[in-house]
Amino acid sequence: MQNTAHLDESRDPLIIAEGWMKDGKDVAIATVVETWGSAPRPVGSHLVIDAEGNFHGSVSGGCVEGAVVSEAADVIEGGKPRMLEFGVADETAWQVGLSCGGRIKVYVERLG
Repeated sequence: MQNTAHLDESRDPLIIAEGWMKDGKDVAIATVVETWGSAPRPVGSHLVIDAEGNFHGSVSGGCVEGAVVSEAADVIEGGKPRMLEFGVADETAWQVGLSCGGRIKVYVERLG
């Protein structure tokens, strides 16, 4: 069976990021690069963030987006990418709400 899921242009985070960059905004992208156990979003899921803290997409269904947006602000400012890891064994993950029993790794990088 073929996967027919498709995001239209108004909801695709990559197209949103491209538009923000064309508007002159500094942008970072967060990508789920690894999951283990009960992860809220699959590998390849994206969250795009601009320097003002606006964001679109999802890397965790809302569980850790706030922490990722905060880290993305530092990535935009400094330009150095970061690998983030959230999971139930990590005290920080409980603080940001990842209590689904799994673990995710999210790579955050500046675009452009």
